[in-house]
Amino acid sequence: MTSTPPLYSQLYDALVDRIRSGVWKEGERLPTEQALVAEFGISRGPVRQALAQLRSEGLVFGTRGAPPRVQRAARSQSFETFISFTEWAEEIGRVPGQKVIEVTRRLADGDLARQLHVEEDSPVVAVVRLRLLDGEPVMIERGAYVPAAGRYLLAADLEVDGVYQTLRGHGIHPTRARNVIDAVAAGPLEARWLEVEVGSPLLRVCRTTFDQNGEIMDIAENKYLPNKATFAVENSVRSPTPLTRMSVDGGATTEGGGGTAIPAEWGSGS
Repeated sequence: MTSTPPLYSQLYDALVDRIRSGVWKEGERLPTEQALVAEFGISRGPVRQALAQLRSEGLVFGTRGAPPRVQRAARSQSFETFISFTEWAEEIGRVPGQKVIEVTRRLADGDLARQLHVEEDSPVVAVVRLRLLDGEPVMIERGAYVPAAGRYLLAADLEVDGVYQTLRGHGIHPTRARNVIDAVAAGPLEARWLEVEVGSPLLRVCRTTFDQNGEIMDIAENKYLPNKATFAVENSVRSPTPLTRMSVDGGATTEGGGGTAIPAEWGSGS
């Protein structure tokens, strides 16, 4: 027998749908409590509970005594769009961009070889790019790719083509990823390209990606401006909800486990 969700939960779902669908635009005031009571035919108690939940999740903001305003239209993500910056940007209606800082064929040292599960001194490919939304810098992306995947990137125009779009075109498909998120300080490379001071706080996502055969295809270290993107995890008793990446001015399954990092000297020059 299926139980009926409480009134505040039903109202919350209806309000979230209006935010995510764009019926209520970013910065727009929500109706007053009295208006919501009249529209939905419920008491003030459930209305206040639903609004409190919206505030706690950052979907609305505002002071007491005034109707809250829409903070952002949070959008959940498919696995593909969390993995691919380009596909994520296009999904949220933004124009993705990238500037290639470095694409290099290197020999894997012992630590990198262990992380990629390749032989030491195997020829891996390192990619460093600046990622943009609507022409504004958002993230520095460092990746190291196993030989089977990296060889295709050496021949690609990565200022036009997405990395994973390129690899899918050659039959290499990301199917699983492990992500670890933490906060780090900007180094000289990040400061230069993200246009911040050295030591400024950044959000870092260290990711290990696996292909359709369960083999590691790359490790990546992505450093985001915290005022351009955030990450949220919603948990449910019924079923876990994947990690969601959101544009602050406008997600992908994660698993527990240790992170990885690209050596700092990769891309620390130009």
